[in-house]
Amino acid sequence: MTNLVDKRILAASPLTEASFYILVSLAQPLHGYGVMQMVAELSEGRVHLAPGTLYGALANLQSLGMIESVEESGGEERRKVYRLTALGHALAEYEIRRLDEMSSNGKRLLGMGG
Repeated sequence: MTNLVDKRILAASPLTEASFYILVSLAQPLHGYGVMQMVAELSEGRVHLAPGTLYGALANLQSLGMIESVEESGGEERRKVYRLTALGHALAEYEIRRLDEMSSNGKRLLGMGG
């Protein structure tokens, strides 16, 4: 799996569960509150992001070049909107393959099929 993988992706992997959900939530541009809602929806309420956790993870993902922020004005309010970069998309795909491999191996070793 590591053949021809960008070194920045290998350096960022593995993601925490929260960071993974934040990253895939940004397949469509969202502001922070929208990310919190999307993560709660995707995890069926199991993962709850406190604002400090969310904005810390967003800052980290942005410093790694996985996401970028754009200003979007909405009436009187200005909200920062985040979106996935091409590198972030590649990281999300890499993490999905990594998690699929782990799940498949675990199921096989535990006799669960798959």
